[in-house]
Amino acid sequence: AAGMPRTLSTSDMVTPGRLSPPPTEPTDGEQAGQPFLDGAPSSASLDTLIQHLVPTADYYPEKAYIFTFLLSSRLFIEPRELLARVCHLCIEQQQLDKPVLDKARVRKFGPKLLQLLAEWTETFPRDFQEESTIGHLKDVVGRIAPCDEAYRKRMHQLLQALHQKLAALGQGSEGFMGADKPISYRTKPPASIHRELLGICSDPYTLAQQLTHVELERLRHIGPEEFVQAFVNKDPLASTKPCFNDKTNNLEAYVKWFNRLCYLVATEICMPAKKKQRAQVIEFFIDVARECFNIGNFNSLMAIISGMNMSPVSRLKKTWAKVKTAKFFILEHQMDPTGNFCNYRTALRGAAHRSLTAHSSREKIVIPFFSLLIKDIYFLNEGCANRLPNGHVNFEKFLELAKQVGEFITWKQVECPFEQDPSITHYLYTAPIFSEDGLYLASYESESPENQTEKERWKSLRSSILGKT
Repeated sequence: AAGMPRTLSTSDMVTPGRLSPPPTEPTDGEQAGQPFLDGAPSSASLDTLIQHLVPTADYYPEKAYIFTFLLSSRLFIEPRELLARVCHLCIEQQQLDKPVLDKARVRKFGPKLLQLLAEWTETFPRDFQEESTIGHLKDVVGRIAPCDEAYRKRMHQLLQALHQKLAALGQGSEGFMGADKPISYRTKPPASIHRELLGICSDPYTLAQQLTHVELERLRHIGPEEFVQAFVNKDPLASTKPCFNDKTNNLEAYVKWFNRLCYLVATEICMPAKKKQRAQVIEFFIDVARECFNIGNFNSLMAIISGMNMSPVSRLKKTWAKVKTAKFFILEHQMDPTGNFCNYRTALRGAAHRSLTAHSSREKIVIPFFSLLIKDIYFLNEGCANRLPNGHVNFEKFLELAKQVGEFITWKQVECPFEQDPSITHYLYTAPIFSEDGLYLASYESESPENQTEKERWKSLRSSILGKT
């Protein structure tokens, strides 16, 4: 029958293994406990995979399949082109271009089509930024609307939700003041400008909560597709770095926030003139880092440790001599890169497990060390081909990709349980930070150069920045 999805013939697949039998009803949320897409083929042609996304009167794709395919298909086909093809297949298979519709069949098909469009617009709203995509959507729903007026109403609700989502996403990137262009004072900022962080927030627990607030706010704006988009237009000869483009700007802004926090920590430590105060600032940040660890905010934790390990800070031996370092070494051990960060990965799995069984949004928080997550996804992408020699799509790879990105989506949707304190978050975003040269200069002024290399660097920095000889 025209309405049935084409079954996968063995010629379509490399390995036996079948897509699970089509469920008769949309099974919303049922997949959660099941193994991820049991029995999916390890590869299939793009046409077959597209066909498997298209609902019929008595078939609806698994939720997990929808996410996996929508996430990765953009490596082969533009989302707007995919939408056009899905709509075209619906019209063809349901014979929606005929003057008389089979109402009974369309009434079984209609809710499934709207369900698919709802899931798509909700998870990947940026796929619908272009007017033409909305056109396809209105066209196909317009064709089934005569069978049930509720369809049009449902579509309007769907579009309204979509516009709200896009508007909210649009606001976020501009609201990220300061972090994109850190003011790098090359010399010590005038006393009138610089207030230190401890003057604004002296409680480590509060600061860890505010950092968590900022992290979740930043994460909320990252679309799942940005992870895949970072690899789409990559020039294979260029470099081994993901390529950022206008479709990954939230991802990029988040990486910049991490760098800013590293430099802010280093700046705050190098600023005070007295070593007792510097030691106090270091101890404060050790406590903040520990609270971040307890909350499950591994990204801020890593930024703080990285800031403390920058050489302008780590060279301050007299300052560190005054610090109780035991706590610092414990944290550093947690984030030790040895064994591909195996200590951190264990802690992350622990936090992820706690999150799954959590009752309060407080226990649900998992903020992964972000650049490692990108690196993992990057290596997964580099490590195996998107297409097999016979031109088939390597679906197995995409299941793994969807697993990693899907977990991230769960984490980024956690409601932040901490009230924002604007005076603290504003400081985190806008406080002046030193450039690397500025940090070295402040560091040498605090504890003078110890060896020839340092002396020469100090001399050249003084002449180039301060114009002193």
